[in-house]
Parts: sequence; structure tokens; C-alpha cells
Amino acid sequence: MTGSGPKLGVLLLVAVLLQTVVVTITVLHFTSALNSMKETFARSSVSCLTGSDLQSITAVRGDPCWQVTQQLHLLIEKSLSQRYQRRISSAVRDEVSRVLPSLVMEDRASPRPKVAAHVTGSFVPTLERNRAPVPAGRRVQGQKITWWEGQKGLAFLQDVQLLDGELVVSQPGLYYVYAQTYFRHTHSLEEDGEEVEDRGKPLLQYVYKKVNSYPVPILLMKTSRTSCWSRGSDFSLHSAHQGGLFPLTTGDRLFVTVTNASAVDMDEKSSFFGAFLIS
Repeated sequence: MTGSGPKLGVLLLVAVLLQTVVVTITVLHFTSALNSMKETFARSSVSCLTGSDLQSITAVRGDPCWQVTQQLHLLIEKSLSQRYQRRISSAVRDEVSRVLPSLVMEDRASPRPKVAAHVTGSFVPTLERNRAPVPAGRRVQGQKITWWEGQKGLAFLQDVQLLDGELVVSQPGLYYVYAQTYFRHTHSLEEDGEEVEDRGKPLLQYVYKKVNSYPVPILLMKTSRTSCWSRGSDFSLHSAHQGGLFPLTTGDRLFVTVTNASAVDMDEKSSFFGAFLIS
């Protein structure tokens, strides 16, 4: 019994050493195999990209080449899409800037306030308009339209005042000014029932500007329509529209005159007047 104890210890030690050697060899084998697989996959992926024709690769989902080419195609499409979007956006912006430079404004810490006004026709009794046409004043042609609406319906005032039918500018700058009047001309008859020969009578519209430094209103625009109609009709309809760009200063006043104010149809969609700041 005394001699068998050391032998048993030696056997246990040898078994432990053998087990350690086997585990070490197994780990080294699997590490070598894994590195070999990684190298093989890397080489196959690179071979997919170095091939002469990427389109000739068989579209098999399990094939590493298929996976590589799919990822590559998606990356190329995304890159090209972003590049074309930037180019198109830049091209459109450049074209708009060339045609209408005032519409392309750089970002600013304090944006320019919006200044605009659109006043529309306001229904007033026809007898009132016929009885008291408003004279435009000295050296001004036509009758001034004073019954504009600035708050209701389609009308609005933004940093612009409406006083006595005139738009009062609050800020200097380049403005687009426009006006339209819609004439409903009723044909008059003589006592014997025959139509008065006023066919071909012109209907004129004027847009004036008042400035503090000049005593007389300045004519900005004018337009005319000839009121021709067929015999036997009760009335004729004519519209006059005009618009243009004008530099205005603080305190300038804009107003509209026509040759026959009582014939103007003051529907908000037919007769209107306005201005807005461009730059």
C-alpha cells in the first residue's frame, strides 16, 4: 500500500498534463481554422470587386460575392442620389437667383419684415357713388376710388395703412404695385328709346403716388379699355389691369382713379388694389 501511493500521484499528474496538451492543441487548431476561413472570405470578397464584370455574378443570396455587390450597389446609388440632389438644388437656386434675384435671400439673423397690402372692392350704395364722385384733385385725371375694403374677405393690410382710399407706405424699398377695376357700363337711352351713341367711349384707370416733397401727385401707371358693345345689349363688361415695380419711401401714398367711378363693379374678386415690398 505504501508503494502504490506515489504511483497513483504520478498517474494523475500525467493525466492532467495530457488533458492540458489536448486542449491546447484543440484551441490552436480551431484558431488556425478560423483565421483560414476569415482569409478565404476576405479573398473571395476582394475577388468579387476585382472581377472584370460585376454583372456576371450569379444572384444567389448565400454567395458572398452577391452580398458584397449588393452592398456596393446600394452605397453607389445612395452616393449618386445625394450628389444629384445637391446639384439639382444648386442649379434651380442659381436659375431662380438669375431670373428673380430678390426671391433668393440669404439666411439672416433678423429677417426682413413682410410688408404688403391687398384691398378689395367694397359694396356701397350705387346712388351714393353716383351722387358724390370724389374728385382726385389738382392735375389728377379721373375720379378717385375711396371705398376700398382693407380688413374683410380677401383683403388684408400688413404694415401698410389704408387712409381715405390711399395706401400709406411704412417702409422704404422696391414695391410691386398693381390695380384692377371692373367696369359694368350700363347703356343709356334717349327719351324716344333710342340708344345714345356713346359706343367706343374709353374707360381709363390711373395709379398715382403722393410724396411729401412734391405738391402734385405723380402718375405711375395708366391703362384704358374702349367700351364697345353690340347693339341691343343692356350693359357691357370691361376690366382694366396694370402693375409695375416702383421705388417708394416712408410716407408715400398710393391711390387709384378712373374716368367713371360710378361704373366700377366693386366685387372683391373683380376690383382690387395692392402693393408688396420686394427688396
